[in-house]
Amino acid sequence: MKYTDELNVSGKIALVTGAARGIGRACALALAEAGADIALGLRVKQSDEGLVKEIERMGRRVLPLQMNVARMNEIRLAMEEIKNYYGRVDILVNNAGIAPENLLENVTEEDFDSTLAVNLKGTFFVTQAAGALMMKYKFGRIINLSSQAGFIALPGESVYCMTKAGISHLTKCMAVEWAKHNITVNAVAPTFIHTPGTKDYLADEQTKEMVLSKIILGKIGDPKDVANAVLFLASPAASLITGATLMIDGGWTAV
Repeated sequence: MKYTDELNVSGKIALVTGAARGIGRACALALAEAGADIALGLRVKQSDEGLVKEIERMGRRVLPLQMNVARMNEIRLAMEEIKNYYGRVDILVNNAGIAPENLLENVTEEDFDSTLAVNLKGTFFVTQAAGALMMKYKFGRIINLSSQAGFIALPGESVYCMTKAGISHLTKCMAVEWAKHNITVNAVAPTFIHTPGTKDYLADEQTKEMVLSKIILGKIGDPKDVANAVLFLASPAASLITGATLMIDGGWTAV
């Protein structure tokens, strides 16, 4: 067997939340290219932006799901659909997240609650639901989307930073509890990535220059930079890694 064969996830079922665009879309495509059949957790099921057809052209099965992770009933119904269609889930990528920017003194209760509902509560309960199926088959690979914002302070992003720090620690807690079920739980922590969500922010030249000054490799990331790391953590190549957060930040947090 070649070392590169270890990056194959053929025959596995992967659920990616927040899958319509950006990092989630890239993760779904990477896992499909590596052999997995895909369940797409979508905030609006009809708005997959052509992703379903793109995955089908690879010869993979794909199941689009109505799955706003802030809504417990949608999590429950989506997991029932996965169970009925695929029978199981082997890989979970908790990508869904929001980042409403607001100075600390201006944060409202609505800002606070909505960010925690998606980033932390959503991650927790989607994992709980998927984990129930993984435990049944004694196998699972869970990858949570943290952020460099969980390790540094970004002005105007206090609530977002808090949730991403929480995700990295939650990852450790989950890894410790579920190792006995042959389930690994890891996280990835990207820097600024070129996505539809960061397009307007990075369009400002001063902002872009500030970001580049912090990234010691001198470049803003592409969604595939994150998707490749997610694929690695989902694959047999990472079978001895659990409870870790992999920084994909171009060296921002190294200095």
